[in-house]
Amino acid sequence: MVTTSEKPAASPGETTHFGFRDVPVDDKASLVRGVFDRVASRYDLMNDLMSGGVHRLWKAELIGEIAPRAGEHLLDVAGGTGDISTRFIAAAGGSESGARATICDINAAMLGVGRDRALDTGHVGGLSWVTGDAERLPVAGRSVDVYTIAFGLRNVTRLDAALAEARRVLKPGGRFYCLEFSRVVVPGLSQLYDLYSFNILPTLGQIVAGDREAYQYLVESIRRFPPQAELVQRMEAAGLGRPRYRNLSGGIAAIHSAWRI
Repeated sequence: MVTTSEKPAASPGETTHFGFRDVPVDDKASLVRGVFDRVASRYDLMNDLMSGGVHRLWKAELIGEIAPRAGEHLLDVAGGTGDISTRFIAAAGGSESGARATICDINAAMLGVGRDRALDTGHVGGLSWVTGDAERLPVAGRSVDVYTIAFGLRNVTRLDAALAEARRVLKPGGRFYCLEFSRVVVPGLSQLYDLYSFNILPTLGQIVAGDREAYQYLVESIRRFPPQAELVQRMEAAGLGRPRYRNLSGGIAAIHSAWRI
């Protein structure tokens, strides 16, 4: 039987951030879901346009660091359209190797786009899709070999609860990986990045996805996400062992990793 941990109840008047806005804790999940409902059909296209395709290199770096092995079970949280999972299975030797991936996302529209694409391309072996909350995963404890969350951790309401859930579902010796936008560390690049983010990305979102507000939220959510060293501390506090990070593209993104020991 699959068990889940209890999601903590919000205290009266408790707030959290949604981009630069403070909102009631109980409202954030539905606000985030609304963002991705609206952009699901153009999500991957926008990723290519926003990053000039660099997000594909970042994801290749993530898979290279994981080094998937035959027979491993990946839980891909906030897995959306499944691109991390399909890369994982391919790198492990294909579904014939026994590698499998469960794509879990709170947003059914994103999962629907991913399932349709998998069917269209014939990449369905080893994949399963489930709607679920990163803070209360519908997955048994100590049941997965690898946990990934790519560009999703900044969208959860309670980051520390999501990290604790990651530890819960990992087998002893299992590995945690987070690929996320982070803090630029290269002198001079930060100003250029801010100029591009706040001026170009929302406009691109309006033109391509017809939704400026969704991409304004994306830019703001990146700035509210903890910097690299703070996220390491919070991973350790959640019980994830040997946490570390590696910057990509001067800190525009970073891979955080740890073990369940």
